[in-house]
Amino acid sequence: MKRNKNTSMDTVVTDFILMGLSHPPNLRTLLFLVFFSIYILTQLGNLLILFTVWADPKLHARPMYILLGVLSFLDMWLSSVIVPRLILNFTPASKVIPFGGCVAQLYFFHFLGSTQCFLYTLMAYDRYLAICQPLRYPVLMNGKLCTILVAGAWVAGSIHGSIQATLTFRLPYCGPNKVDYFLCDIPAVLRLACADTKVNELVTFVDIGVVAASCFMLILLSYANIVHAILKIRTADGRRRAFSTCGSHLTVVTVYYVPCIFIYLRAGSKSPLDGAVAVFYTIVTPLLNPLIYTLRNQEVKSALKRISAGRGHGK
Repeated sequence: MKRNKNTSMDTVVTDFILMGLSHPPNLRTLLFLVFFSIYILTQLGNLLILFTVWADPKLHARPMYILLGVLSFLDMWLSSVIVPRLILNFTPASKVIPFGGCVAQLYFFHFLGSTQCFLYTLMAYDRYLAICQPLRYPVLMNGKLCTILVAGAWVAGSIHGSIQATLTFRLPYCGPNKVDYFLCDIPAVLRLACADTKVNELVTFVDIGVVAASCFMLILLSYANIVHAILKIRTADGRRRAFSTCGSHLTVVTVYYVPCIFIYLRAGSKSPLDGAVAVFYTIVTPLLNPLIYTLRNQEVKSALKRISAGRGHGK
């Protein structure tokens, strides 16, 4: 699709203006406080999980909790890439972001976001092996293999972020420079390009939309097998514990993937709902992760009690 045909190619954009989320002016202070609180709670909650997994020997030796610790680390950084810039839109501060800053935000957003996407798939695979292959689980998923898989997810995420940032900003941008979004993301930035964006939209559709949808389908397939295995568990307590562990993961995965697929499978189009939908997987999900994985996970709660009791005895 051609963009900005009537704009002179002699003009070169050196910065962008992030328009942020549409909101009534009288709600500006309230929204600032809401998103600021979400950011602080996200950082504290995920830091608590990181500390718990690191401090408790029973947790940091198990692949499930290694993956959970990595997820918390990702959530902290993903939130830091997005929320501080969003909060500035509710203050008198300038909405301008330098061209290089926009490139960096898009790269890190897709680097961290795609790594998280792959990590959710690994977590589903881990739960599948633990419940469907319990006797072979220590062989099929050990600490060394888990570390290799996590490293692979980071590398794949970095490659993905580099591809998307390079393809997006190789295009000429000659004005206007107002990004109708709360962050520098591919669909919103491409609308400002002074060139044909069909190739970019196709790559976005395949590299993000289809990959995210495929990961989501693999996760659902894993959980279909898990549910089948859980129903064979004879004791009600065993079924309850298995459903509780997997239910928390599936809740977070749904909140993350469904909005993501909605945005990127239709990268060439625009909807008034895009901003609100994106808030769920960029801002709400990092907040939900520590809440769900601590409040609904008995082992994490037990670890917190052990750590608290140990510190109490140490005084």
